[in-house]
Amino acid sequence: MSDLFWAAIGLVLIMEGILPFLIPAKIKELWQEMSKIPTNTLRTIGFGSMIVGLLILLITKT
Repeated sequence: MSDLFWAAIGLVLIMEGILPFLIPAKIKELWQEMSKIPTNTLRTIGFGSMIVGLLILLITKT
């Protein structure tokens, strides 16, 4: 279980690092635009993302 957890963390870090590596200027623009979005909206998007991720894990685990 521990190995699987660390593999998942590693994959998340790789996926999150791809776009800043490939298009850093666009990512900076995106962050500036994101700062204009209300906090509750960002929180809702984050929660939705977690739910989708959980559903993907539950579906693929079987």
